[in-house]
Amino acid sequence: MILYPAIDLKAGQCVRLEQGDMARATVFNADPAAQARAFAGAGFSWLHVVDLDGAFAGRPINASAVGTILENVSIPVQLGGGIRNMATIESWLKRGVARVVIGTAAIKDPALVREAARAFPGQIAVGLDAKDGFIAVEGWAEDSDATVLDTAKRFEDAGVAAIIYTDIGRDGLLKGLNVGATAALARAISIPVIASGGLASLDDVRRLLSDEGAGITGAIAGRALYDGRLDPAEALALVAVAAAA
Repeated sequence: MILYPAIDLKAGQCVRLEQGDMARATVFNADPAAQARAFAGAGFSWLHVVDLDGAFAGRPINASAVGTILENVSIPVQLGGGIRNMATIESWLKRGVARVVIGTAAIKDPALVREAARAFPGQIAVGLDAKDGFIAVEGWAEDSDATVLDTAKRFEDAGVAAIIYTDIGRDGLLKGLNVGATAALARAISIPVIASGGLASLDDVRRLLSDEGAGITGAIAGRALYDGRLDPAEALALVAVAAAA
């Protein structure tokens, strides 16, 4: 399993939102590049970066901040937010992003996911962000009538590298990951599933690594890392022990 530390960008700064609400943002670091270096130095093997402003605008907004992150770390970066067309996908991959995450466009233009996954094998992920089991889009500002499971199954034969499943009701609130629902999704599809939303402590990491989290291949950690509730060394040690078992 891979732990992905999250860098969410708003107005060029590292922030964390509560339940995806841009009005409920806490700034944790004004220097995204420094934060990226800190996560890399702590031993994380990937970064998960989100252009929050881009998610609402439908196009990249924090490109400069993302660029400085790419220039400052050598570990792979997974990027989402405002990625709605092939030109944007190609541009980010050429700049050094290892994997792009398609969220809103996966619901509104699923053909884009298929085209991108064919063109860039292993570099396209789908972000499914849900409220009560139904997908939310446009930076979580709009609800849809699509369910997580039905949507995920649509991409079974598309060749996507991962599904990132976020429980919006828990995101940024430190309530704990929805391990049960995420593991159920992982068992129902063949695509690797990454858990997101609410990771609060080492107990969540233990649950992910237990039988309860069977099938989950990764998890995104945000606020718990920034406020010290999750110690990187302890979390990564647990993952390493589980991998060696």
